[in-house]
Amino acid sequence: MTLAKNKPETSGAAKPADHDKSESDNAEQSMTVAAPVLGIGLKLASTLVFSIMTVTLKIASETVPIGEIVFARNFIGLWPVLLMVTLRGELGIAFRTNHPLGHLGRSGIGIISMMFSFTAYAMLPLPDATAIGFASPLFVIILAFFILKEKVRIYRWSAVGVGFIGIIIILSPHMGSGEMDSNAFIGSMCAATSAFLGGLAMIFVRKLCETERTSTIVVWFHGAGTVLALFSIPVGFIWTDWAWVMPDMKSLMLLFIVGISGGIGQILMTQSYRYADASTIAPFDYTSMIWAVLFGYLLFADVPLPQVLIGAVVVICAGIFVIFREHALGLDRTKSRRASTPSKS
Repeated sequence: MTLAKNKPETSGAAKPADHDKSESDNAEQSMTVAAPVLGIGLKLASTLVFSIMTVTLKIASETVPIGEIVFARNFIGLWPVLLMVTLRGELGIAFRTNHPLGHLGRSGIGIISMMFSFTAYAMLPLPDATAIGFASPLFVIILAFFILKEKVRIYRWSAVGVGFIGIIIILSPHMGSGEMDSNAFIGSMCAATSAFLGGLAMIFVRKLCETERTSTIVVWFHGAGTVLALFSIPVGFIWTDWAWVMPDMKSLMLLFIVGISGGIGQILMTQSYRYADASTIAPFDYTSMIWAVLFGYLLFADVPLPQVLIGAVVVICAGIFVIFREHALGLDRTKSRRASTPSKS
Protein backbone atom coordinates (compact mmCIF):
# COMPACT_ATOMS: atom_id res chain seq x y z
CA MET A 1 0.00 0.00 0.00
CA THR A 2 1.12 3.59 -0.61
CA LEU A 3 1.00 4.53 3.06
CA ALA A 4 3.26 1.66 3.96
CA LYS A 5 5.81 2.65 1.33
CA ASN A 6 5.98 6.22 2.59
CA LYS A 7 6.84 5.17 6.13
CA PRO A 8 10.50 5.42 7.09
CA GLU A 9 12.29 2.14 7.52
CA THR A 10 13.11 1.00 11.03
CA SER A 11 16.34 -0.58 12.14
CA GLY A 12 14.73 -4.00 12.56
CA ALA A 13 13.05 -5.95 9.79
CA ALA A 14 9.30 -6.28 10.27
CA LYS A 15 7.91 -9.75 10.62
CA PRO A 16 5.73 -10.87 7.70
CA ALA A 17 2.74 -11.45 9.96
CA ASP A 18 3.08 -7.97 11.44
CA HIS A 19 3.38 -6.49 7.95
CA ASP A 20 0.24 -8.31 6.79
CA LYS A 21 -1.67 -7.20 9.86
CA SER A 22 -0.52 -3.60 9.39
CA GLU A 23 -1.74 -3.60 5.79
CA SER A 24 -5.04 -5.17 6.83
CA ASP A 25 -5.52 -2.61 9.61
CA ASN A 26 -4.81 0.24 7.18
CA ALA A 27 -7.26 -1.28 4.70
CA GLU A 28 -9.96 -1.52 7.34
CA GLN A 29 -9.40 2.09 8.36
CA SER A 30 -9.55 3.25 4.75
CA MET A 31 -12.91 1.51 4.26
CA THR A 32 -14.44 3.16 7.33
CA VAL A 33 -16.93 5.87 6.35
CA ALA A 34 -18.71 8.30 8.66
CA ALA A 35 -22.34 7.55 7.78
CA PRO A 36 -24.14 6.92 11.10
CA VAL A 37 -27.63 6.71 9.58
CA LEU A 38 -26.48 3.93 7.26
CA GLY A 39 -24.69 2.20 10.14
CA ILE A 40 -27.82 2.30 12.29
CA GLY A 41 -29.88 1.02 9.37
CA LEU A 42 -27.55 -1.94 8.88
CA LYS A 43 -27.62 -2.68 12.60
CA LEU A 44 -31.43 -2.65 12.63
CA ALA A 45 -31.44 -4.92 9.58
CA SER A 46 -29.09 -7.34 11.37
CA THR A 47 -31.39 -7.57 14.41
CA LEU A 48 -34.31 -8.34 12.09
CA VAL A 49 -32.36 -11.03 10.22
CA PHE A 50 -31.11 -12.60 13.46
CA SER A 51 -34.70 -12.60 14.74
CA ILE A 52 -35.79 -14.45 11.59
CA MET A 53 -33.06 -16.96 12.41
CA THR A 54 -34.38 -17.50 15.95
CA VAL A 55 -37.95 -17.90 14.70
CA THR A 56 -36.83 -20.47 12.14
CA LEU A 57 -34.69 -22.44 14.58
CA LYS A 58 -37.58 -22.50 17.05
CA ILE A 59 -39.76 -24.11 14.39
CA ALA A 60 -36.98 -26.44 13.25
CA SER A 61 -36.32 -27.60 16.84
CA GLU A 62 -39.67 -29.41 16.80
CA THR A 63 -38.20 -32.07 14.48
CA VAL A 64 -34.41 -31.47 14.40
CA PRO A 65 -32.05 -31.79 17.41
CA ILE A 66 -30.25 -28.70 18.68
CA GLY A 67 -26.76 -29.97 17.79
CA GLU A 68 -27.78 -30.44 14.17
CA ILE A 69 -29.27 -26.94 14.06
CA VAL A 70 -26.06 -25.48 15.49
CA PHE A 71 -24.08 -27.31 12.79
CA ALA A 72 -26.32 -25.89 10.05
CA ARG A 73 -26.08 -22.40 11.56
CA ASN A 74 -22.28 -22.44 11.35
CA PHE A 75 -21.68 -24.51 8.20
CA ILE A 76 -24.22 -22.75 5.98
CA GLY A 77 -23.53 -19.40 7.64
CA LEU A 78 -19.84 -19.74 6.83
CA TRP A 79 -20.36 -19.24 3.10
CA PRO A 80 -21.83 -15.71 3.19
CA VAL A 81 -19.02 -14.78 5.59
CA LEU A 82 -16.40 -16.18 3.19
CA LEU A 83 -18.02 -14.20 0.38
CA MET A 84 -17.78 -11.01 2.42
CA VAL A 85 -14.13 -11.69 3.28
CA THR A 86 -13.38 -12.43 -0.38
CA LEU A 87 -14.98 -9.18 -1.55
CA ARG A 88 -12.85 -7.34 1.00
CA GLY A 89 -9.74 -8.99 -0.44
CA GLU A 90 -8.89 -10.71 2.85
CA LEU A 91 -9.57 -14.36 2.03
CA GLY A 92 -5.88 -15.21 1.80
CA ILE A 93 -5.07 -13.78 5.21
CA ALA A 94 -8.31 -14.55 7.09
CA PHE A 95 -7.20 -18.09 7.95
CA ARG A 96 -3.71 -17.12 9.12
CA THR A 97 -3.24 -16.73 12.85
CA ASN A 98 -0.56 -17.03 15.51
CA HIS A 99 -3.13 -17.81 18.18
CA PRO A 100 -5.07 -20.94 17.10
CA LEU A 101 -5.70 -21.99 20.70
CA GLY A 102 -7.31 -18.63 21.42
CA HIS A 103 -9.64 -19.08 18.46
CA LEU A 104 -10.47 -22.65 19.48
CA GLY A 105 -11.20 -21.55 23.03
CA ARG A 106 -13.43 -18.73 21.81
CA SER A 107 -15.17 -21.08 19.35
CA GLY A 108 -15.67 -23.84 21.92
CA ILE A 109 -17.25 -21.51 24.45
CA GLY A 110 -19.25 -19.78 21.73
CA ILE A 111 -20.67 -23.04 20.39
CA ILE A 112 -21.67 -24.26 23.85
CA SER A 113 -23.30 -20.89 24.46
CA MET A 114 -25.11 -21.21 21.13
CA MET A 115 -26.42 -24.66 22.06
CA PHE A 116 -27.78 -23.36 25.37
CA SER A 117 -29.26 -20.35 23.58
CA PHE A 118 -30.96 -22.44 20.88
CA THR A 119 -32.33 -24.76 23.58
CA ALA A 120 -33.74 -21.75 25.42
CA TYR A 121 -35.44 -20.48 22.25
CA ALA A 122 -36.93 -23.94 21.70
CA MET A 123 -38.36 -24.10 25.25
CA LEU A 124 -39.30 -20.50 26.01
CA PRO A 125 -41.43 -17.82 24.35
CA LEU A 126 -39.27 -15.64 22.10
CA PRO A 127 -39.52 -12.48 24.26
CA ASP A 128 -38.47 -14.36 27.41
CA ALA A 129 -35.38 -16.00 25.87
CA THR A 130 -34.41 -12.75 24.14
CA ALA A 131 -34.74 -10.66 27.31
CA ILE A 132 -32.66 -13.07 29.42
CA GLY A 133 -29.96 -12.97 26.74
CA PHE A 134 -29.55 -9.25 27.41
CA ALA A 135 -27.64 -10.23 30.55
CA SER A 136 -24.59 -11.10 28.46
CA PRO A 137 -23.05 -7.57 28.43
CA LEU A 138 -23.47 -7.45 32.21
CA PHE A 139 -21.49 -10.67 32.56
CA VAL A 140 -18.79 -9.17 30.31
CA ILE A 141 -18.21 -6.39 32.86
CA ILE A 142 -17.91 -8.87 35.75
CA LEU A 143 -15.64 -11.23 33.82
CA ALA A 144 -13.48 -8.36 32.54
CA PHE A 145 -12.95 -7.28 36.15
CA PHE A 146 -11.87 -10.72 37.34
CA ILE A 147 -10.10 -12.06 34.23
CA LEU A 148 -8.73 -9.01 32.42
CA LYS A 149 -8.26 -7.01 35.64
CA GLU A 150 -10.11 -4.05 34.13
CA LYS A 151 -11.07 -1.24 36.47
CA VAL A 152 -14.81 -1.16 37.09
CA ARG A 153 -16.03 1.79 39.11
CA ILE A 154 -19.23 2.41 41.01
CA TYR A 155 -21.25 3.60 37.99
CA ARG A 156 -20.87 0.37 36.05
CA TRP A 157 -21.20 -1.82 39.15
CA SER A 158 -24.47 -0.03 39.88
CA ALA A 159 -25.66 -0.66 36.33
CA VAL A 160 -24.74 -4.35 36.66
CA GLY A 161 -26.69 -4.59 39.92
CA VAL A 162 -29.76 -2.92 38.42
CA GLY A 163 -29.49 -5.09 35.32
CA PHE A 164 -29.47 -8.31 37.32
CA ILE A 165 -32.52 -7.13 39.26
CA GLY A 166 -34.20 -6.90 35.86
CA ILE A 167 -33.06 -10.43 35.01
CA ILE A 168 -34.53 -11.72 38.28
CA ILE A 169 -37.82 -10.03 37.41
CA ILE A 170 -37.79 -11.74 33.99
CA LEU A 171 -36.98 -15.12 35.55
CA SER A 172 -39.58 -14.85 38.31
CA PRO A 173 -42.53 -16.28 36.32
CA HIS A 174 -40.44 -19.35 35.43
CA MET A 175 -39.07 -19.92 38.92
CA GLY A 176 -42.18 -19.53 41.01
CA SER A 177 -43.93 -22.80 40.24
CA GLY A 178 -41.20 -24.90 41.85
CA GLU A 179 -41.24 -27.41 38.98
CA MET A 180 -37.52 -27.87 38.46
CA ASP A 181 -38.05 -30.14 35.46
CA SER A 182 -40.50 -27.93 33.59
CA ASN A 183 -39.63 -26.61 30.14
CA ALA A 184 -39.94 -23.04 31.40
CA PHE A 185 -37.45 -23.58 34.22
CA ILE A 186 -34.96 -25.54 32.09
CA GLY A 187 -35.28 -23.04 29.25
CA SER A 188 -34.69 -20.05 31.54
CA MET A 189 -31.62 -21.71 33.05
CA CYS A 190 -30.31 -22.45 29.55
CA ALA A 191 -30.84 -18.81 28.55
CA ALA A 192 -29.00 -17.56 31.65
CA THR A 193 -26.15 -20.03 31.09
CA SER A 194 -25.90 -18.95 27.45
CA ALA A 195 -25.71 -15.30 28.53
CA PHE A 196 -22.84 -16.09 30.91
CA LEU A 197 -20.94 -18.14 28.33
CA GLY A 198 -21.60 -15.47 25.71
CA GLY A 199 -19.99 -12.94 28.04
CA LEU A 200 -17.02 -15.26 28.52
CA ALA A 201 -16.69 -15.65 24.74
CA MET A 202 -16.55 -11.87 24.43
CA ILE A 203 -13.61 -11.83 26.84
CA PHE A 204 -11.79 -14.14 24.41
CA VAL A 205 -12.76 -11.81 21.55
CA ARG A 206 -11.36 -8.80 23.42
CA LYS A 207 -8.02 -10.54 23.82
CA LEU A 208 -8.00 -11.76 20.21
CA CYS A 209 -8.77 -8.27 18.92
CA GLU A 210 -5.42 -7.13 20.30
CA THR A 211 -3.59 -9.19 17.66
CA GLU A 212 -6.14 -10.63 15.20
CA ARG A 213 -8.14 -9.19 12.32
CA THR A 214 -11.92 -9.09 12.49
CA SER A 215 -12.16 -11.32 9.42
CA THR A 216 -9.88 -13.91 11.07
CA ILE A 217 -11.98 -14.02 14.23
CA VAL A 218 -15.24 -14.41 12.31
CA VAL A 219 -13.97 -17.03 9.85
CA TRP A 220 -12.29 -19.10 12.55
CA PHE A 221 -15.42 -19.04 14.68
CA HIS A 222 -17.66 -20.32 11.90
CA GLY A 223 -15.12 -22.87 10.69
CA ALA A 224 -14.19 -24.22 14.12
CA GLY A 225 -17.83 -24.01 15.20
CA THR A 226 -18.85 -26.23 12.30
CA VAL A 227 -16.35 -28.91 13.35
CA LEU A 228 -17.14 -28.63 17.07
CA ALA A 229 -20.87 -28.98 16.41
CA LEU A 230 -20.18 -32.45 15.01
CA PHE A 231 -19.28 -33.59 18.52
CA SER A 232 -22.99 -33.46 19.34
CA ILE A 233 -23.45 -36.59 17.19
CA PRO A 234 -22.06 -39.02 19.81
CA VAL A 235 -24.09 -37.21 22.47
CA GLY A 236 -27.16 -38.49 20.64
CA PHE A 237 -26.07 -42.06 21.42
CA ILE A 238 -26.63 -41.27 25.11
CA TRP A 239 -29.56 -38.82 24.96
CA THR A 240 -31.97 -39.70 22.20
CA ASP A 241 -33.32 -36.14 22.04
CA TRP A 242 -29.91 -35.11 20.67
CA ALA A 243 -29.72 -37.89 18.07
CA TRP A 244 -29.24 -36.44 14.60
CA VAL A 245 -31.98 -37.14 12.06
CA MET A 246 -32.23 -37.24 8.28
CA PRO A 247 -34.24 -34.04 7.66
CA ASP A 248 -37.10 -33.96 5.19
CA MET A 249 -37.43 -31.17 2.61
CA LYS A 250 -39.24 -28.84 5.04
CA SER A 251 -36.60 -29.33 7.72
CA LEU A 252 -33.80 -28.87 5.17
CA MET A 253 -35.31 -25.58 4.10
CA LEU A 254 -35.61 -24.45 7.72
CA LEU A 255 -31.98 -25.40 8.41
CA PHE A 256 -30.88 -23.52 5.30
CA ILE A 257 -32.75 -20.39 6.46
CA VAL A 258 -31.18 -20.69 9.93
CA GLY A 259 -27.70 -20.85 8.43
CA ILE A 260 -28.07 -18.26 5.69
CA SER A 261 -29.84 -15.75 7.93
CA GLY A 262 -27.16 -16.24 10.57
CA GLY A 263 -24.44 -15.55 8.01
CA ILE A 264 -26.20 -12.55 6.48
CA GLY A 265 -26.95 -11.17 9.93
CA GLN A 266 -23.25 -11.44 10.76
CA ILE A 267 -22.34 -9.53 7.59
CA LEU A 268 -24.88 -6.76 8.25
CA MET A 269 -23.72 -6.39 11.84
CA THR A 270 -20.04 -6.30 10.81
CA GLN A 271 -20.68 -3.75 8.08
CA SER A 272 -22.69 -1.51 10.41
CA TYR A 273 -19.56 -0.80 12.45
CA ARG A 274 -17.84 0.52 9.33
CA TYR A 275 -20.24 3.46 9.16
CA ALA A 276 -20.73 4.47 12.80
CA ASP A 277 -19.10 4.21 16.21
CA ALA A 278 -19.91 1.22 18.40
CA SER A 279 -21.44 3.53 21.04
CA THR A 280 -23.83 4.86 18.40
CA ILE A 281 -24.87 1.46 17.07
CA ALA A 282 -24.87 -0.79 20.14
CA PRO A 283 -28.10 0.51 21.76
CA PHE A 284 -30.04 -0.50 18.67
CA ASP A 285 -29.21 -4.13 19.41
CA TYR A 286 -32.07 -4.00 21.90
CA THR A 287 -34.58 -3.60 19.08
CA SER A 288 -34.39 -7.39 18.87
CA MET A 289 -36.86 -7.35 21.77
CA ILE A 290 -39.39 -5.61 19.52
CA TRP A 291 -38.98 -8.29 16.86
CA ALA A 292 -39.21 -11.03 19.50
CA VAL A 293 -42.50 -9.67 20.85
CA LEU A 294 -43.91 -9.15 17.34
CA PHE A 295 -42.91 -12.55 15.92
CA GLY A 296 -43.80 -14.33 19.15
CA TYR A 297 -47.31 -12.93 19.05
CA LEU A 298 -47.94 -13.35 15.32
CA LEU A 299 -46.39 -16.81 14.85
CA PHE A 300 -46.66 -18.53 18.23
CA ALA A 301 -49.47 -16.57 19.96
CA ASP A 302 -47.01 -15.68 22.74
CA VAL A 303 -48.12 -12.76 24.88
CA PRO A 304 -45.23 -11.63 27.11
CA LEU A 305 -46.02 -11.44 30.81
CA PRO A 306 -45.82 -8.02 32.52
CA GLN A 307 -42.81 -9.23 34.54
CA VAL A 308 -40.93 -10.04 31.33
CA LEU A 309 -41.60 -6.62 29.81
CA ILE A 310 -40.77 -4.74 33.01
CA GLY A 311 -37.60 -6.75 33.55
CA ALA A 312 -36.58 -6.27 29.92
CA VAL A 313 -36.95 -2.48 30.24
CA VAL A 314 -34.80 -2.52 33.39
CA VAL A 315 -32.08 -4.62 31.73
CA ILE A 316 -32.12 -2.53 28.55
CA CYS A 317 -31.80 0.72 30.51
CA ALA A 318 -28.87 -0.73 32.47
CA GLY A 319 -27.24 -1.95 29.26
CA ILE A 320 -27.61 1.39 27.49
CA PHE A 321 -26.11 3.14 30.54
CA VAL A 322 -23.13 0.78 30.40
CA ILE A 323 -22.69 1.46 26.66
CA PHE A 324 -22.58 5.22 27.10
CA ARG A 325 -20.40 4.92 30.20
CA GLU A 326 -17.93 2.80 28.21
CA HIS A 327 -18.00 5.44 25.48
CA ALA A 328 -17.29 8.22 27.97
CA LEU A 329 -14.41 6.24 29.48
CA GLY A 330 -13.03 5.63 26.01
CA LEU A 331 -13.02 9.36 25.30
CA ASP A 332 -11.31 10.00 28.64
CA ARG A 333 -8.63 7.40 27.85
CA THR A 334 -8.05 8.96 24.43
CA LYS A 335 -7.64 12.43 25.92
CA SER A 336 -5.29 11.04 28.56
CA ARG A 337 -3.14 9.31 25.94
CA ARG A 338 -2.97 12.46 23.84
CA ALA A 339 -2.02 14.55 26.87
CA SER A 340 0.73 12.14 27.90
CA THR A 341 2.18 11.57 24.41
CA PRO A 342 5.30 13.69 23.78
CA SER A 343 5.27 15.91 20.73
CA LYS A 344 7.10 14.62 17.66
CA SER A 345 7.91 18.12 16.40
